[in-house]
Amino acid sequence: MAPKKESGRSPESPQPESPAAKGRKSPAPEAAPGPQEAKSNPRTRRPKGRPPAAAATPGNNRAGPEFGEKPRFIVGIGASAGGLEAYSQFFAHLPADTGMAFIIVQHLDPVHESILPELLAKMTRMPVKQVTEGSPIKPNEVYVISPNTDIAVSHGMMKITTRSERRPYLTIDHLFRSLAEDQKDHAIGVLLSGTSSDGALGVEAIKHAGGITFAQDEASARYSFMPNAAVATGCVDFVLNPGEIARELAKITRHPFWSCYQTPPAELLPETDKELEQILLLLQKVTGVNFTLYKRSTLRRRIMRRMVLHKLENLQSYLKFLTETPGEVEALYQDVLIKVTGFFRDEGAFEVLKKTVFPEILAAKPGDAGVRFWVPGCSSGEEAYSLAMSWLEFLGDKAPAAPIQIFATDVSEAVIDKARLGIFLENIASEVSPERLRRFFVKVAGGYQISKTIRDMCVFAWQNLIQDPPFSKLDLISCRNVLIYLQTALQKRVIPMFHSSLNPAVFLMLGTSETVGTFTELFGLMDKKYKI
Repeated sequence: MAPKKESGRSPESPQPESPAAKGRKSPAPEAAPGPQEAKSNPRTRRPKGRPPAAAATPGNNRAGPEFGEKPRFIVGIGASAGGLEAYSQFFAHLPADTGMAFIIVQHLDPVHESILPELLAKMTRMPVKQVTEGSPIKPNEVYVISPNTDIAVSHGMMKITTRSERRPYLTIDHLFRSLAEDQKDHAIGVLLSGTSSDGALGVEAIKHAGGITFAQDEASARYSFMPNAAVATGCVDFVLNPGEIARELAKITRHPFWSCYQTPPAELLPETDKELEQILLLLQKVTGVNFTLYKRSTLRRRIMRRMVLHKLENLQSYLKFLTETPGEVEALYQDVLIKVTGFFRDEGAFEVLKKTVFPEILAAKPGDAGVRFWVPGCSSGEEAYSLAMSWLEFLGDKAPAAPIQIFATDVSEAVIDKARLGIFLENIASEVSPERLRRFFVKVAGGYQISKTIRDMCVFAWQNLIQDPPFSKLDLISCRNVLIYLQTALQKRVIPMFHSSLNPAVFLMLGTSETVGTFTELFGLMDKKYKI
């Protein structure tokens, strides 16, 4: 995509709706302070041409009793080319007392000092600090990346590493993924102007963890490739200009669900609420999937997330919104189904497969008999493709003598279509080795496509794991991080079904936090760490 020329519009000019933003409602503009209000505070005077900083309130530059020492949300903000202009518009409309912490990741020259902290300090009344190792993250403060470093968040603290030599350079993905893992539904990702696709996989991770995601709209971004790459993942909640993003963040932090940081979802959405049951019935009516035996904690968190996005404060209001708003049932459905995935996730598990599991499977096969794997809950296909690549790596020169068929299923048509296509962003270079990229992928515009040889090994299909007949005569089932979303009653149906689908003395691989429960007479543990 060619870089977009600057339009010359002022930050306050109304922006036309971009194609990516169609179907999303932008928040209504809030009234700007009047002239008299601006004059009343001499600190609001500024050099000509610079937008006014958001008004401060007493004590808003420090952690106080309202927020404590822990920020309500940690907001990761990523940008590259054109980012400074976007930051200016963003901080001009952001109150200094949101209770959030902001981590700025900008693509910087690795060998020169950065003046970004000084530039940002002129845009906001919040303290702006360059990130240091192990420093706590406090509300109402802004933290800025240093040159030649990666930032991650672990246990609410900054973790800094020297920039790796990997290409492409994915420092925004690195931060966003750590935020998703550490902060879960209190992570927010914002992608502003830039020319790469860095941040797109990180946005997926934040959305999967229950966090909230933003991208700058095409009309206001000087370079729209970076935010557009994120939008293309289907995991961006709001596509807005920087000023609107700032206003939306201020509204989110005021939502009553976040007023008590530690309040469990069961107390906010009680088990007895009849509206919750009606929501699940509506989901089943529209999608055909019965969620009544899914983990209630997960369902509540996903519903709460949708309510926060739409500024709704109780289940009754959300149920009404569901019934009156086209597309919201599907949006909730996709949120509930979200499953964390990636190429060679827990890579050690694939090494165990190649060294121990695959040799036993092959040894039990007569002659050139085919091999059959099944990946239920396959999402966008990375797990199935990783198994196919690992199988070919294991076979080496024996590949033609051992044909394989990998069945991969999911209840989401959208992810099945994406999996069949097999096109992924160039960011997968952080998950897939250069050797595998050369051997198993084809470079296409903006990313990589799985080679036809690998795609032909995988059969993707829609299937409801709970209701539809399973596959049979299988040699391996890889069902990782699906059982954790099911109540015990459903798990007790699924595990025996897996057993009956497998050939004798072959293998089931679960997620590292999953077990076969009470069915130890059906399965013996072969690898404790990777639950095989």
